[in-house]
Amino acid sequence: MVDSTAMQSGRYQAYPEYKDSGVEWLREVPAHWISTQVKYGYTVVLGKMLQTTRKTTSDLLKPYLKAQNIQPSGIDLTNVSSMWFSADERKRLLLKKNDILVSEGGDVGRAAIWDNEIDECYIQNAINRVRPRYTNDSRFFYYWINYLKSTDFINIICNKATISHYTADKLQGSPLILPPVLEQKKIANFLDFETAKIDTLIEKQQRLIELLTEKRQAVISHAVTKGLNPEMPMKDSGVEWLGEVPEHWDILAISKVTKKITNGYVGATRDILVPKGVPYIQATHVKRGGIHFDGSYFVREEWSKKHSKSILEEGDVLVVQTGAGTGDIGLVTDKEAGFNCHALIILQPKNELLIGEYLSLTLQTDYGYAFLYSIRTGGMHPHLNCGEVRYVQVPIPTLKEQREIVNYIYERTKKYDLIIERAKQAIQLMQERRTALISAAVTGKIDVREWVQPE
Repeated sequence: MVDSTAMQSGRYQAYPEYKDSGVEWLREVPAHWISTQVKYGYTVVLGKMLQTTRKTTSDLLKPYLKAQNIQPSGIDLTNVSSMWFSADERKRLLLKKNDILVSEGGDVGRAAIWDNEIDECYIQNAINRVRPRYTNDSRFFYYWINYLKSTDFINIICNKATISHYTADKLQGSPLILPPVLEQKKIANFLDFETAKIDTLIEKQQRLIELLTEKRQAVISHAVTKGLNPEMPMKDSGVEWLGEVPEHWDILAISKVTKKITNGYVGATRDILVPKGVPYIQATHVKRGGIHFDGSYFVREEWSKKHSKSILEEGDVLVVQTGAGTGDIGLVTDKEAGFNCHALIILQPKNELLIGEYLSLTLQTDYGYAFLYSIRTGGMHPHLNCGEVRYVQVPIPTLKEQREIVNYIYERTKKYDLIIERAKQAIQLMQERRTALISAAVTGKIDVREWVQPE
């Protein structure tokens, strides 16, 4: 834990005296802090039920926030809607600077502080607005609610087995440990400064990941569409987005270079899933060009045999057919051979013309993504049809070149993948440190009363 490590190193000290908080999982807190409930330190108001029709002539159309507007980085105002608010609702639900917004639905318990320039903005009923009583500090509560969320307390009381809601009643009844007001402000100042430093480091690592991902993508796209020999004579491919390709390459539709184009089982799964059996691949398992089965879905062997057209073979290429990941690609290796799958497009190459690794990489190029995107249907609910995917044009080198290109890409991208993985691990460690630091400060495990912000 960060707080105990920091205290042992002498960076932070504990308070001189502690008492039982009265909350079993919270244990001891500084002796002069108050153990209470949120409703005694802050007022909580739930937003308005969603309604777009005007009810009276005094109603006015006003912007309002939804739960999805509350993001880890703060309030996202890129997609703010409007609805009618009565005079009473405008008085009761108006947002003021330093109000804390806490998600009632969606990612329950996610919080942000309102500090924006919109003259008038209100809240929908997926948001609880929290406002200090007396002189309590908004920022202290913001960190306190982040702490509560990190302990899983909110998820437990919201009953994640059903659609969870962190209602105003649940929020009001949640535990709250209150230091004196000046101490609240000192803790908030300390956490503002320290978490900002951590957030800056996280942003740098995230930017590094973005840059490496772009370079990785460029390696794949160039090798698959231009080949490895820069001196090779080129020709116009005749395909939009693809441009020139080596002169001796063919440009063929996927239907010409595959012996099977089909899709996995489409239908309700509640009656076919079993605790153990044949692994059953879902769209969520298809990521970053591979299959990442997590052991969560299985079907009976008898059922799989009856649906043999969707039994996977090594070298098959899977395309996510519907949903948020539509167009994502996964290559079936020897580890996944024999698995079955749900609602995924299965492309099985003709071995004498095409190897699966090369087809997988081709569909992961900028060209491949653009082509698949262009044939999607459904708008808000994107979908790919086998009948359309069969016409996707792909560049086809010789088998020898395909293997050389695959080996080259795997070798070149390996170093990017290693650095990206290290950056992700660094981000995780910094996020854990951030969470632990907030926990230590708002529960009084460390005493920051003498802390002075460095110049």
